[in-house]
Amino acid sequence: MSARTDIQRTLRAQALHTSFPTRNKSNNATYSSDSKDSDSLPLLSRPLGVRDRPDIERQSRMDRFRQIYVDREGLIEERRHLVKEVTRSNFHDIQMLRHHGGKTWIAPKQLIREDKALYLPDISGKDLNGQTTHTTTLCFGKITVLSLISTKVSELQSTGFVMPTNERYAGNPLYQHLQINLQDSSMKSWIVTLFASSIKRTIDPNRHHLYIISKENMEYYREPLGRDTSKVVYVYLIDENLKIRWAAGADPLEEEVRALEICTGVLLNRWQNDPRREEVAKQLAAAQRQNATSPAAQ
Repeated sequence: MSARTDIQRTLRAQALHTSFPTRNKSNNATYSSDSKDSDSLPLLSRPLGVRDRPDIERQSRMDRFRQIYVDREGLIEERRHLVKEVTRSNFHDIQMLRHHGGKTWIAPKQLIREDKALYLPDISGKDLNGQTTHTTTLCFGKITVLSLISTKVSELQSTGFVMPTNERYAGNPLYQHLQINLQDSSMKSWIVTLFASSIKRTIDPNRHHLYIISKENMEYYREPLGRDTSKVVYVYLIDENLKIRWAAGADPLEEEVRALEICTGVLLNRWQNDPRREEVAKQLAAAQRQNATSPAAQ
């Protein structure tokens, strides 16, 4: 039994307050502790994301609020919906952890076709430098491995997924690993923010802008993003045009870790040799300059 398997079993047991039987030491499983159970899980059967491409020059939260909620009745109905969804999801998430540790599907072995892939919705938050940032501007023009985390368990799961990919491509200027610590309430986000200084000490200062603490309401995006539970990690491979080309979640399987590394390399190679890259770099630089001088960035 590998050390990685031991860690995953311990974390899952702690999360569920249950115990697991000891596996035979002759078993050579290296990532998932439930290789037999994982065989019963389906492969991801659909592209994840949203159909509309997020704008680089994103509307402010107040602008979007005025656009969506045009009357008081609509706002009241929206609040009722959110309360219902949050109540359901908290119970639902706990129950989901009891089945395959919250894993509900297995990542594809290859990239989702570009013409079939959907977009990553914009997620905003503050990085470890205290700057407000958006995934739309941060991921545009880059090949991004994005980890959505919310618990210590999900953080460790993320490491299991991305470590080989990071080790292989960290030196490529077109590659980045973005971590989003997503909390579903202002209180939880505030608590995480209090510990931002300790988080900063564990992360390379050159990567502080790639760790975002967000209190974005993601309830409407749970299904589009395949987030069946908010207690485990979800990893997305984002191309230069903000499309989700691969995804995985919960405990990493060995074949999923390998697929992420291979698929990332394919996207990097394509983007490195794409004649559109220089033009995109100019657009990105212009957008960053405008964002730096906008009132929202002040």
